[in-house]
Amino acid sequence: MNLNYLKEHYIKHYGLNDEILFSFCPYRICPIGAHVDHQLGLVTGFALNYGIGIAYTVSEDDLCQVVSHNFEKRKRFRVTEVLEKQNDWCDYIRGGVKALQKHGYNLKYGINAYIYGELPVGGLSSSAANIISFLKAISNANGFKLSNQELIDYAYEAETKFVGMSIGKLDQSCEVLSKKNKLLVLDTKTSEYKTIELGQTDTKFEFLIVHCGAERLLEGSYYNIRVDECKSAAFIANSYLGIYKKFKDTYLRDLSYDDFLKYKHKMPENFAKRAEHFYTECDRVKRGEEAWAKGDIVEFGKIVSESGKSSIELYEAGSPLLIDLYNIMLNTDGVYGTRFMGGGFNGACLAIINPDYEKECIENIKNEYSKLHPEYADNVQLFVCTSEDGVGE
Repeated sequence: MNLNYLKEHYIKHYGLNDEILFSFCPYRICPIGAHVDHQLGLVTGFALNYGIGIAYTVSEDDLCQVVSHNFEKRKRFRVTEVLEKQNDWCDYIRGGVKALQKHGYNLKYGINAYIYGELPVGGLSSSAANIISFLKAISNANGFKLSNQELIDYAYEAETKFVGMSIGKLDQSCEVLSKKNKLLVLDTKTSEYKTIELGQTDTKFEFLIVHCGAERLLEGSYYNIRVDECKSAAFIANSYLGIYKKFKDTYLRDLSYDDFLKYKHKMPENFAKRAEHFYTECDRVKRGEEAWAKGDIVEFGKIVSESGKSSIELYEAGSPLLIDLYNIMLNTDGVYGTRFMGGGFNGACLAIINPDYEKECIENIKNEYSKLHPEYADNVQLFVCTSEDGVGE
């Protein structure tokens, strides 16, 4: 993160230059474990060397002013007031403040903040990074420090309770707990996690993020529908098993794969497909962990691509643009594995590539994508990334 850039833009918007402070949270990628955290599944992740940065000064009172490089209009609110959802980009930040208020933190001071995201929005969990970076800034302004678990839990509350997204804790956990060059493996039911050393290998690799060039669609409704379909599959099977839970407390993780198979034929096809993705994806996480620990990057990449295929065919996520990108990257020399990121309603694709083929990969992906979607030829963006530590202690 270029702190001078942040500082210059902060001064441009606020005209202040004393005691400018900085906060940062990395983006995350989830190579295996797609669309399962909301059902308490197993996930993997890395934090990246790109993220969300905030330049800020501490207010003399409780007023918060927030300017975003990526969105329009300055937002203002007071950290001592009861905050309500406004249905705009600042709700994620308001939600973070609301979580702090709920958990007894006495906020006296706001901040004047300039927020900058280094990569285009879509698929890298910019929303969680935004909240976590802000939580770090506002807590520092008020003289306290949040633990790793508090950062995860309060960012999660902001998105689920305040914004209304039916997400799991994948995004927040990756951005807080990840360690450079280690695979984070997280059980989202128990919050138990481990960071796996890469086994001895001579195989070189790096991450390539490709943004499709189109604005991300409003994925909230699509995303929440997929969550409900997963829950419905578990709810139906439970009813035949004589197990009765409230719908909101029903998760595929609590239903065995064998019991799912017994009653799969009793479900609508789309419910069964979502559940099939869940069970096979959790198995892919276990296989991916084994491959990583052995240093088998080629096998790990194949499992990543299997995740991408299941996301398209069983979970039925992925916009036409992202599906085309996935297929192009899947058939590009030097790509070990690929899948799209996030909910899949436009945004970015991930590829794990051989650095020796970096130039050829980039050229082929851009050329082939431009043939299919010439209207986005000038907008597609590619970024070579490495893994980094999360923001945790």
